[in-house]
Amino acid sequence: MPKSAPPPPPPGPATSLFEGYVPDRFFDEMFASDGEVRPHYRRFAQRFHGVDGDTLAAKRRSIDLAFLRQGITFNVYGDAQGTERVFPFDLLPRIIPLAEWEHLKAGLVQRITALNLFLHDIYHEQRILRDGTIPAHYVLSAKHFRREFVNAKVPRDIYIHICGTDIIRDDAGNYLVLEDNARCPSGVSYVLENRRALKRTFPDIYESCAVQPVDHYPDELLKLLRYVAPSGVAEPTVVLLTPGAYNSAYFEHTYLARQMGIEIVEGRDLVVQDQHVYMRTTKGLRPVHVIYRRIDDDFLDPTVFRRDSALGVPGLVNAYRAGAVSLANSIGTGVADDKVMYYFVPRIIKYYLDQEPLLPNVPTYLASEPGDRQYIVENLDKLVVKAANEAGGYGMLMGPRATQAERDEFRAKILADPRNYIAQPMISLSRHPTWCDREGFGGRHIDLRPFILFGEKPVIIPGGLTRVALRKGSLVVNSSQGGGSKETWVLYGNE
Repeated sequence: MPKSAPPPPPPGPATSLFEGYVPDRFFDEMFASDGEVRPHYRRFAQRFHGVDGDTLAAKRRSIDLAFLRQGITFNVYGDAQGTERVFPFDLLPRIIPLAEWEHLKAGLVQRITALNLFLHDIYHEQRILRDGTIPAHYVLSAKHFRREFVNAKVPRDIYIHICGTDIIRDDAGNYLVLEDNARCPSGVSYVLENRRALKRTFPDIYESCAVQPVDHYPDELLKLLRYVAPSGVAEPTVVLLTPGAYNSAYFEHTYLARQMGIEIVEGRDLVVQDQHVYMRTTKGLRPVHVIYRRIDDDFLDPTVFRRDSALGVPGLVNAYRAGAVSLANSIGTGVADDKVMYYFVPRIIKYYLDQEPLLPNVPTYLASEPGDRQYIVENLDKLVVKAANEAGGYGMLMGPRATQAERDEFRAKILADPRNYIAQPMISLSRHPTWCDREGFGGRHIDLRPFILFGEKPVIIPGGLTRVALRKGSLVVNSSQGGGSKETWVLYGNE
């Protein structure tokens, strides 16, 4: 527990930098509708009072320069301005009180537990399909359902070891799950580096606010990876498999490998002999027992999946099926990423756990259902349409903000391939004060990606990655679409 802190100040108006800030009709994380600072932000607001705009801008420029020098960047494919750039970081943290965080944690543990049971079932007994709780064709037609792995055993029956679940709040402040990222979720490196940057920038404010730490994540991740090592291996060798330096998340790959003290490898660094995986080193071949892979299934093994892949390791799938090496996440977890499967997660939770979801889904329509499809195509001006297996803000139509030509184009796509689309009402994401050079603090929409580790027991680092849509009025928070990030503080208490 942190050192005791002085009591928070009484409720009061916004500090000087926030003069003129209007919560508007959205749910604002920091300010109530009457302009009062919410209780869990009061201590922060009191200590932030002495910071002026020039100081804040200078500190932000200093952090951007430090991030660039340290290589804390991400890659954007096909951008005329260059591929490598700093992930914009806003210095005003998003703060979550303890009671809200405990609710989120319980809902996330419930969700990943049910999804792991679901994945085990559809690759083995398929009870949920046989009894019709989920129509079988939805699973069997999923892009990432791997028929090659039906009846294959995975270490400790865990499919999703690392999950990044995206959470939003609606205009009433209710938490909703937007999607589950169960293949190769990215972003935790920014959580750790944002924390270090803000602690250096505002050390007194951070120390006074009783914030739960996040720096134990690499240790917990390594503990998980060792936990799923093949049986009989006392001191497993763990590596991180990356597609290489041109991948958008390459910084994160190198960062996590360094933090865990393990080797980062590309496919060409590994070789399979007699169904065992080895790493090429200057001293010869070294056995590898666990691979934290940041490569999608399609590129893992050219002898099983895409034959044109130069990123994977020939023979890796046979070694995995033989139990000689463990993969995190398991092959086949992409079914849980499918946005059509997202629709069924409440049923999945009820089926395997006999519980109601603690974190509800956003209301969702399936274009492959005739009644839903008719509603979607007749109401494209009111809905957000998403492709089932796209990510990063791609393959999406923001109906209320699209042109008629864009809506007509998506209508044709939906009618041509209804299985590939879902639709949801446009949710007014919660907003948070965010520093904007021309207007000072302005409200910008945010989401939250907590990172869940599922090994011997579930572990969730407090908070996660808060992404922010830096463009005024935008609801798209993805870095590839101009979004940035914020620190996420989970308090030890509710104030």
